[in-house]
Amino acid sequence: MRSLVDRELEESASVTGSIDPEQVLRVADVLTHVFRSKHKVVLFGNGGSAADAQHIAAEFSGKYMFDRAPLNAVALTNLSSITAIGNDYSYECVFERQVEGSIREGDAVVAISTSGNSKNVLRAVAKAKELGARTVGFSGPTGKLKNVVDVALTIPSKKTSHIQEGYMAAAHVVCGMVERALFGRRAVFIDRDDTIAKDVPYCPEPKDLMLVPGAGKAIKRLNDAGFLVIVVTNQSGVARGYFDERTLHEIHEKMKKDLAKRGGKVDGIYYCPHLPEAGCRCRKPEVGMVMQALEDFPIDLSSSYVVGDSEHDMDLGRRIGAKPIQVSESFTLSQAVDRILKESEKKI
Repeated sequence: MRSLVDRELEESASVTGSIDPEQVLRVADVLTHVFRSKHKVVLFGNGGSAADAQHIAAEFSGKYMFDRAPLNAVALTNLSSITAIGNDYSYECVFERQVEGSIREGDAVVAISTSGNSKNVLRAVAKAKELGARTVGFSGPTGKLKNVVDVALTIPSKKTSHIQEGYMAAAHVVCGMVERALFGRRAVFIDRDDTIAKDVPYCPEPKDLMLVPGAGKAIKRLNDAGFLVIVVTNQSGVARGYFDERTLHEIHEKMKKDLAKRGGKVDGIYYCPHLPEAGCRCRKPEVGMVMQALEDFPIDLSSSYVVGDSEHDMDLGRRIGAKPIQVSESFTLSQAVDRILKESEKKI
């Protein structure tokens, strides 16, 4: 029996891991644009998909990861409406009639059909397009739905349960992306050594850490502009035995105090203690440290920056969708902050 459980879980994980990220991004972009334009999102489906529509709508109208203003998202699951329309017209009309009564140009519908062939779902999509709404479809790899919507999220499985698991996993990612894009804060992820502090090989003690000239003032300017300032640093000296994590915390406490003397504040510090060959998911350019920060802070990566001296920092910025800025002896942290603030002013 245990082997059957293992197999089901492995299959589910394999399906979820095979979802096309570009499709997820396109869905998130559409819904972000609709909500940003003060329009609404309407979701519908049959059976389990009806429950999933309610679930997703609740993530938008309530909250997903952090407190923020509600978003206008509604699931067409009112039992009285469904039974009345089904009785007076036909079951094929239960979503179409509600869409016709509620959708306005600029809104979006999210149609959910595991088979992709639910007639009432397809009719509602056709009506939504007629009314000028954007259309999104969640389905498996077959069926008509994926071919008639503007943006399709297709789950690569023929098994109903795994299709449903897949599109709910993707929907949660979409909810997080929309929430961060609309309500997330801007952040600057900054490398430590040779960016904020002078490069001392494996800096083993607090007394060895010295800020680069102007670091405190530069970070204060980011603070004043509303940016979160988050340090992400590879510290393999821990794994090499040059210092322990307690000492590393003491080094970082000194860095924070030195910055504070000049008015600067670091909102978070994340470090990778592993050797380069360890194959961990946190050592830059891997994104593990940023993912930790996203658990702690409501950050919009698309309006954020990564500042550091190495190509690993630049690669990290590209991987997370933030803008990378490389510092050097001829281009300092202060100059990088000048660029960030200048670009930010243009966007306002």
